[in-house]
Amino acid sequence: MKAGPARWLAESGWFPERDIGEQADELIRWRLRDAERQGCPLTVFPKAGDLIRCYGLLRIPHPKSGERALVMDPRAGYEGDAADIAELAANLGQRLFPVGYETPDLSLLLVDEEERFFYLHHTGAYYCGSGAHEMFTGFINNVDTPDAEDFFVR
Repeated sequence: MKAGPARWLAESGWFPERDIGEQADELIRWRLRDAERQGCPLTVFPKAGDLIRCYGLLRIPHPKSGERALVMDPRAGYEGDAADIAELAANLGQRLFPVGYETPDLSLLLVDEEERFFYLHHTGAYYCGSGAHEMFTGFINNVDTPDAEDFFVR
């Protein structure tokens, strides 16, 4: 039977009413400033802000692989990532905002306005599920992530 995320998240410090408040606002402001510095502004939207408030700053290790973890910090990235995020957003027809990343290879975890999750990895972009529960469940159960291209607006 596949594992669900509730206990796993709780072991990492999460609880249903968790809200990091002002810390979330600072994380978002940092990411917005960095995208502006890169010359490719991002826009935060309510779903992204809510996710950062709820899960922000958690490091959530994979239950079966000590080297893999989800780190819920939108400040991670690389030079030029804002342009890559904007390009993926245009292809999806939805705004995207980074909410974290996966270690060890710094795959950026992005969410769109419909709360669909995508990885932006050096090998391409991948779909990770709809809603936080599905995304977290897919991560802990090593569910294959289809290409984001399958979700592009044609």
